[in-house]
Amino acid sequence: MNKLVKIILIVIGLLAAVLWFSLPSADDPNAINSGSMNFMFIIMYILLAIAVVSAVFFGFTKLLSTKGSLKKALFGIGGLAIVVAISYGLSSDNTQVVTEMASRGIETTESTVKNIGMGLNVFFILTVIAVVLMVFPGLKKMFVK
Repeated sequence: MNKLVKIILIVIGLLAAVLWFSLPSADDPNAINSGSMNFMFIIMYILLAIAVVSAVFFGFTKLLSTKGSLKKALFGIGGLAIVVAISYGLSSDNTQVVTEMASRGIETTESTVKNIGMGLNVFFILTVIAVVLMVFPGLKKMFVK
């Protein structure tokens, strides 16, 4: 099986190299419609699909086969849901931002502004949590000996 995968990867690599050298020049206005470009995108989509399916399959296999991992995963998902809910509550649907964006020619709604604020709040909260989880054990090791 391992030899078969290596052979397939070598064939895909050689095919990609041939397609790379057969790409049209950047000055060509019809470069995006070339057959080699389209085939490279097809290869990319196939490899991406294989990577996603294998990552999800093996992730779920490991999750379901290891004792206690499902419980830990549900705690993690629940914690993330709590952070998202808190972030959504902290974000505001500022109408001033909506009117300012409309004056610049960017169409937006209050819910879009609220969702962007929520995403930023999630990022900031998770960053603070990550920094605390990295710094606290180091400080604990320094002072508790």
